[in-house]
Amino acid sequence: MNRKFNVSGMTCSACSAAVDRSVRKLEGVSDVNVNLLTNSMTVEYDDKIVEPEKIIQAVEEAGYNASLYTAEVKPLKDVKPLNSVKEQIKGMKQRLAVSFVFLIPLMVISMGHMVGIPLPMWLHGTGNAVNFAFLQLLLTLPIVYVNRKYYQTGFKTLFRGSPNMDSLIAIGSSAAIIYGIFAIFRIGYGLGHNQPDIVEKYKNDLYFETAAMILALITLGKFLEAGSKGKTSEAIEKLMDLAPKTAIIIRDGKETEIPVENVKKGDIVVVKPGGRIPVDGVIVEGSSSVDQSALTGESIPVEKHAGDKVFAATINKSGYFKFSAEKVGSDTTLAQIIRLVEEAASSKAPISKLADKISGIFVPAVIGISLISAVIWLMAGESFEFALSVGISVLVISCPCALGLATPVAIMVGTGAGASNGILIKSAEALETVHAIDTVVLDKTGTITEGKPAVTDIVALNGMTGEELLLIAASIEKPSEHPLADAVVEKAYQAGLTLKNTDKFEAIPGRGIIAELDNKTYIAGNLAFMAERNILTDGISDISDTFAREGKTPLYFAEDKKLIGVIAAADTIKPTSYDAIEQFKEMNLDVVMLTGDNEKTAEAIRRKFNIDKVISDVLPQDKESVIGSIQQGGKKVAMIGDGINDAPALVRADVGIAIGAGTDIAIESADIVLVRNDLQSAVTAIQLSKATLRNIKQNLFWAFFYNTLGIPIAAGLLYPAFGLKLSPMFGAAAMSLSSVFVVTNALRLKFFRPKPVRAK
Repeated sequence: MNRKFNVSGMTCSACSAAVDRSVRKLEGVSDVNVNLLTNSMTVEYDDKIVEPEKIIQAVEEAGYNASLYTAEVKPLKDVKPLNSVKEQIKGMKQRLAVSFVFLIPLMVISMGHMVGIPLPMWLHGTGNAVNFAFLQLLLTLPIVYVNRKYYQTGFKTLFRGSPNMDSLIAIGSSAAIIYGIFAIFRIGYGLGHNQPDIVEKYKNDLYFETAAMILALITLGKFLEAGSKGKTSEAIEKLMDLAPKTAIIIRDGKETEIPVENVKKGDIVVVKPGGRIPVDGVIVEGSSSVDQSALTGESIPVEKHAGDKVFAATINKSGYFKFSAEKVGSDTTLAQIIRLVEEAASSKAPISKLADKISGIFVPAVIGISLISAVIWLMAGESFEFALSVGISVLVISCPCALGLATPVAIMVGTGAGASNGILIKSAEALETVHAIDTVVLDKTGTITEGKPAVTDIVALNGMTGEELLLIAASIEKPSEHPLADAVVEKAYQAGLTLKNTDKFEAIPGRGIIAELDNKTYIAGNLAFMAERNILTDGISDISDTFAREGKTPLYFAEDKKLIGVIAAADTIKPTSYDAIEQFKEMNLDVVMLTGDNEKTAEAIRRKFNIDKVISDVLPQDKESVIGSIQQGGKKVAMIGDGINDAPALVRADVGIAIGAGTDIAIESADIVLVRNDLQSAVTAIQLSKATLRNIKQNLFWAFFYNTLGIPIAAGLLYPAFGLKLSPMFGAAAMSLSSVFVVTNALRLKFFRPKPVRAK
């Protein structure tokens, strides 16, 4: 069973690693995926061995809170965008305001004299040292109180053996405060025993301002970070803003405006010029051009007529039409897009496991380095104040916030950018895997071509006329669901023929059909099917070869054992297919085409597109094994298909990309779903994956480089040679800014635009 849980209290990758370890050790748990950015966790477990309550208890034992996630079906207007942080930001604003209201006078009192700011007489001089120190403590306490969460979480996780970022903050600031209180007692002792040298020493070595500054700067960094993370869901918010709040439907013969959540399947919805389409459906009356850019990313409006599908959140440009509602509420394409983006952002990319593993040992190691550094400086003869400052600096500069955010923020922004371009990425793993593929396998029908072939040639044989052949062919093909059958039937309708009903009908997948018409048995299919049925086709080899060279697909028709004719059809090539295939090759990808067509027809198409390799005569059920054989050769394969008959192959491939989405099968079987029905979106998906992975690596490099460089400086490594020593306050500021830098760098993906690749 796979269940999702809400997890609260996590602040860094050490937190998510601690939750992961605690849950993973439970018997019956096979996989755990903890996401820091969305405060969620998915667990795959055997419900016969472990219950959700045990999982929640394991999270609580790690020092965090958890609850079972409940997916309520809500109207779109009530769906909250992923990573909504308004309440979080509101609370942080209050904490930040209190922190700086007390921090500013604290800094003036403690350090104002360094820049020439005079102190009141009751704080000045040795005799007023207790006033001077005690007032700083009083100003520090409100800052500590409003930021008490760091202490609550930090010490709880520390005592349970899973220290996190909050533990570092709690230990560092507590050490500074405790030392400050100790200094007050020493000042009191000095005044009571008339030892002014002790008073002066400790009066100038108070660390209250350091503790307060650490808390204030960390909170400032968190506030900026939360604001930046909040921007990652703007793509979803923009989509939801496009969905209208009301719809006009026909009730009792009149137009009635109702809330969009009250629209039911089967309702007739009216859309006027300039109006937004409220739900998914099929046009039953009228025509118009519809701006689908919100869903597909294509800027050119699409012409819509009766029988065409329309989607929620798209905009009617000019015409007036009515459509029958098919998908409403959470079933609309828009709602599915939002769900897919949320699920992708909540999942974890394999590269993030590196950060999790490191963070699991990073925080304990930092605490050890902090203690060792302080001890070494004490042994070297430095003062306790110096050693304490070094220890605190190491703690606060090492907080692995940037490390924990490096991957999930980039994944969040990347999936949002994909949604804006009509690319629905179902998981972070898929987004990462795409950049590593070296082979693209393309289904022909519906992927390279439109999937709507048209009849080009009719060759009647053995005394049959062309019209008679077309009538028989269309009549027996009418029950078939094959695209070529549709082309034959459409040709008959165009010729004004009235079709007959078949008495019996049997479809043989990948071969053809057998049907009875007017008490005669007719057979239709490919050349192999004719051979299987012992039907002679020797006299038409020249015709077949000609059709094959021209890239046309011949359908053979026989009456009993006699061949009566051949009808050829050609699929319409999508306008973007040529450029897309050239761009795949420019990206050094091997391009392979799978088709059920015969070898000659397939070769004609291969030459037309300059495709590297073509595999012909492939049955739908065999596509999956073809993908497997390519993978056995050491290739990373992306399969691009229409998501219906290609479903097994899409699942088998390293990355399955469903083109021309909209079917439930496509969404279920593919890793990436393309809303637009062209290969150019697949090119864009690969470019987006590469951009996202590049961004993640930049973030991880910055986080690792920062900590690698910052810890030795904070530990005083440069002090003997250069006199450089990092103040704890600067360490806190640098740590906070590193997280902001990582989030800001990830936000650059919001400006991702597909890049044209120079064709060879």
